[in-house]
Amino acid sequence: MDNNKNSCKAYFASGCFWGTEYWFMKATGVKATTVGFMGGNVDNPIYPQVKTGTTGHLECVEVEYDAGKTNYKNLLTLFFETHDFTQTDGQGPDVGSQYLSCIFYTNESEKAEAENYIQQLESMGYRVATQLRPASTFWIAENYHQQYYEHKGTKPYCHSYRKIF
Repeated sequence: MDNNKNSCKAYFASGCFWGTEYWFMKATGVKATTVGFMGGNVDNPIYPQVKTGTTGHLECVEVEYDAGKTNYKNLLTLFFETHDFTQTDGQGPDVGSQYLSCIFYTNESEKAEAENYIQQLESMGYRVATQLRPASTFWIAENYHQQYYEHKGTKPYCHSYRKIF
């Protein structure tokens, strides 16, 4: 039996990738998370480059999940419920283009589902700043960034959970 037949990947940027990863790695059905960079104009970027805001990359999390245990809609719910998707200049105290809220979709179904969530939020009165962009090359960040809060034994300073849906 192929254990990977239900394995899917999704890409989310919601500010500092440490906090984004913290919430996704705890979610039911998530098999693995990897922090890195997406959306920029430099190949093989490294953190010191990205943090300047000049490469066009966003701090991003690759979420590998088991589609037999969760689905993309559950991931979207968690994405929106764990950051301030109305902030236009970053996330919390982290200001800069590398910290913007963005869903990098890998197919038209993901794009449509994300658009539906944004429409729901707007109908609730929110001004959604989250961008939708097609996924591009995902560049893995340096090892010391991976599972940062898990290794530190602390919690995110700019991400917290709040029920919306």
